Amino acid sequence: MHVFPDYCVTMARYNAWQNTQLRAAFDTLSDAELCADRKAFFGSIFTTANHILWADRMWMARLGIGEAPDGDHLTLTPTPAVWAGERYKTDARLLHWAEHLHAVDLKGDVNWRSVMANRDFSHPFDLCVMHLFNHQTHHRGQIHAMLTAAGAEAPVTDILFMPENGPLL
Repeated sequence: MHVFPDYCVTMARYNAWQNTQLRAAFDTLSDAELCADRKAFFGSIFTTANHILWADRMWMARLGIGEAPDGDHLTLTPTPAVWAGERYKTDARLLHWAEHLHAVDLKGDVNWRSVMANRDFSHPFDLCVMHLFNHQTHHRGQIHAMLTAAGAEAPVTDILFMPENGPLL
């Protein structure tokens, strides 16, 4: 596995760009629409968004980029407005981390205990970074489908259309 700092910067930028678009899409729906059970894996648009934020923070803590989240992964934030603020802060922290990485920072192993699996894990650091970004993209795809089904305009997700410069957050 060879993940490089430039990959991390690109993916952190992509994450911030995607979440900025999600915040805008969420603003077009009521809280009730965001919280409606859509028969998705995590139920609603909002609970899926909470899961992504919770998992991002959990992986960031495992990687040494902040504290582990408190609370349940589906109810991490109480409202979409609170989620938006917390998402912004988390994206900024992740982007700052990526922009200050050196190749040596991506070496070694990440060791953790999963409460859900009730066992210990150890994987290469760079593979865990890759998983962090892949996990976000996977679940944002579920949100994309739910937004479309709800009649909202879903974000542009193709990384090739990400702005080269300008604000992403």
